Amino acid sequence: MDTMSATAVPARSATSVAGARASARDFLEGLVHPIPAEAADTVILVVSELVTNALRHGGGTCTLDLTAHPDTIEVAVHDHSSQAPLMRTPDLNDGTGGFGWPMVNRLARTTAVTRHATGGKTVSALLPR
Repeated sequence: MDTMSATAVPARSATSVAGARASARDFLEGLVHPIPAEAADTVILVVSELVTNALRHGGGTCTLDLTAHPDTIEVAVHDHSSQAPLMRTPDLNDGTGGFGWPMVNRLARTTAVTRHATGGKTVSALLPR
């Protein structure tokens, strides 16, 4: 099994999300059994959405874990907030979001939110290879 962890830099700018996407690309390019380009693009999109949500709503820092399983890629993002992502109607007028979590749920085979007794949570998505 191929595994890798990367930590998103504590920042509120797009560079930390860009860093998470770059880490995901490096992880995917380093797999012993590569995945198709479309599947890789989906993994990177999910990483981007989950890290963005974690930085915006989870205290400004997060940790990204990526794991390759035989048929799936697991994306897990850990942050300091115990608040689960919300399904809400996307805001088409004021730019306040609402698109990411529904999109992640449509793209992933499964998603999960695990709250930790010590605080914080892990949001994970299992994506087809």
